[in-house]
Amino acid sequence: MKDFETLLAQSAQAHGHLCPGQVIGVKMAMEGCRLIGLDEPSTLPQIKKLIVYVEMDRCATDAISHVTGVKLGRRSLKFIDNGIMAATFVNLETGKAFRIVSKESSREDAMQFAPQISDKRLRQLEAYKRMTTDDLFSIQEVIVDVPACDMPGPTRFKAVCEQCGQVVRDKKEVYKNNQTLCKPCAFGSYYQPVKH
Repeated sequence: MKDFETLLAQSAQAHGHLCPGQVIGVKMAMEGCRLIGLDEPSTLPQIKKLIVYVEMDRCATDAISHVTGVKLGRRSLKFIDNGIMAATFVNLETGKAFRIVSKESSREDAMQFAPQISDKRLRQLEAYKRMTTDDLFSIQEVIVDVPACDMPGPTRFKAVCEQCGQVVRDKKEVYKNNQTLCKPCAFGSYYQPVKH
């Protein structure tokens, strides 16, 4: 794996700016891959062995994706909308998995690591670079049972919504009132059609 500074610079460029979240994400990804035994996660054959579950849609997620090579379209990046600055790294070959959570205390601890910087955001950015993994994260070994419908690769499962006729892939259909439905038909959706 490339060194931290190189990965951070590349990640910031891909993301569009350098921020504390980029530092957290790069360090989180490097540690997660180390823990599950992958040293070149973004290249073959290792890229086929990795799934990462991220629990936030913030800057750190872009950094994790950049460092590891995981992507939504590749089905190796899974978004679990918990609103927690956390990610779980899974080695599909060995089953080894670790959940890494950013410690909220690191925000306040930044003063100890970069007291000379008055701007809070810049202080956190510099402090996070200096902090150790133990300073930044809580790490827990976990078991993740990745179902066949969530595995990377071609679609294995399809269903048709009995209400709208939409094809639903990867066991994301819902059974409600004795019908097979897509989630928008079952629960409503984030969009409303424009009526003409």
